Amino acid sequence: MGIDTPIGVFSKGVNLSRLKLVNMIANQTNKRKYNVNKTELIEYIAGKSDLSKAASARALAAIIEAVKKTLKKGETVTLVGFGTFSASKRAARTGRNPRTGAPLKIKAAKVPRFKPGKGLKDALN
Repeated sequence: MGIDTPIGVFSKGVNLSRLKLVNMIANQTNKRKYNVNKTELIEYIAGKSDLSKAASARALAAIIEAVKKTLKKGETVTLVGFGTFSASKRAARTGRNPRTGAPLKIKAAKVPRFKPGKGLKDALN
């Protein structure tokens, strides 16, 4: 039985070879586990707008900087239809060193939060 031997006929009457089936499964798996990085996001912005990649990179950097500065001041950033970025305080607590089991103090901190908006939730469902 070779690698291109048909392994069956599916409900739509399409013959798939073993190689094609493996590729199809691999592609579906990759789509589910794929994360977009900053460079790919910049390329997407450039492709959807009339901006160059350099201008898209500056625009994305400006947005990220604005969100950081606003959160640092303790304010929120709301993008209607997308979601709300906010900062919340996490109280000091006692943790344990995983190696020794000895207790240690973890300082209080401000942590970023994101609450998705209705438009983003609807786009996923």
